[in-house]
Amino acid sequence: MQYTILGMLLMIIMLLYFIVANHFNIIDKPNERSSHTEITLRGGGIIFWFASLLYFIQNVEANYFFFTGITLVSFVSFWDDVQSLSNKIRISIHFIAITIIFYDLNLFNLIPLYSIIITYILAIGLINAYNFMDGINGITGLYTLAVMGSFLYVNKYIQFFIDAVFIKYAIIASLVFLFFNYRKKAKCFAGDIGSIAIAFWIIFLVLKLILKTNSLVWLLFLSVYGADAICTIVHRLYLKQNIFEAHRLHLYQVLSNEYKIQHRLVSLIYAIAQTLISILVILSYQKINDILLLFTIIIFLIIIYCSKFYLLKKNNLKLN
Repeated sequence: MQYTILGMLLMIIMLLYFIVANHFNIIDKPNERSSHTEITLRGGGIIFWFASLLYFIQNVEANYFFFTGITLVSFVSFWDDVQSLSNKIRISIHFIAITIIFYDLNLFNLIPLYSIIITYILAIGLINAYNFMDGINGITGLYTLAVMGSFLYVNKYIQFFIDAVFIKYAIIASLVFLFFNYRKKAKCFAGDIGSIAIAFWIIFLVLKLILKTNSLVWLLFLSVYGADAICTIVHRLYLKQNIFEAHRLHLYQVLSNEYKIQHRLVSLIYAIAQTLISILVILSYQKINDILLLFTIIIFLIIIYCSKFYLLKKNNLKLN
C-alpha cells in the first residue's frame, strides 16, 4: 500500500509539473545533433528529487547530508534546463554536493588523499556520464531500474548496507517517469535535473556499498554506461571536439540515428546488458578476484563499443 500511494503521489506531481513546464515553456527543441525530432517537455526527471523529498519527509532519522547534496545538484540542473549555465558553475556545485556525501560517509578519514582525488574524479565523471547517456526515450528510466534492482538484491541477499525503502523510492520514481517517457512519442524528457539527480543517488549507494564490503567490484553496476561514456569522450578528444557540446557519437546514438533501430529497443538492450553484467558480478562476488573481474568486463565492453566504428564504416558514415 505504501508504494501504491507513493506512485500515485508521484504521478500527480508529474502531471502538475507538466502544467508548470507548459506555462513557462520548459521544452527541448531538437537540433541536428538530437536523437528526437519533436518539441518535448524537458525536466520530467524532477520526479527523482520529489521522490527523495517524500522519503526524507517520512523518515525523520534519514540522512540529511544526502538530501542536501541531491537538492543542490537538482537545483543547478533544473536551472540549466531552463536557462543554460556555464560548465564551471555546474561542476562547482557537483563538487560541493559530492563533498557533502564524502563527509557523511567519512571518506576523508577512511582513505588516503590520492584515493580521495580519484574518487572525486570518478564521482563527478559518473554524474556527467549519466547525463551524457540520456539521449533517447526510456534509456535513463530503464537503466536506472537495472541498477537500482541490482542494489536492492545485494542489500537483501548479500550485504545489507542501507534502508531498502531508500532504494525502492528511486525504483518507483523510475517507473512513474517511464510511464511518460517510454513511448514512441515521449510526453517528457528527464532533462539534466533527472539524469544528474538519479546519478547522484546511485553514486551515494555505490560508495556506501563499496565502503561496506571493501570491494570495488560494485562499480560494474554502472559499467555499460561507463564504458560507452568514457570511450566516446576519448573518441571525441581524438577528433579534437568540445566534449561538452552535443553530438551523436555514443554507440546508442549510432544504433538509433544511423541504423534507425527503434529508440525504445535500444534503451531496452542497454538495460538488459547492464542487468546481465550485474547478475554476473553478483554470482562471481568473492569467487573471482575483483580486479580480474573488473578488467575482463571492461575490456569486453570496450570491444563491443568499438563495433561502432565498424558499423559507421560499413554504412559509409563519417566518424565525426
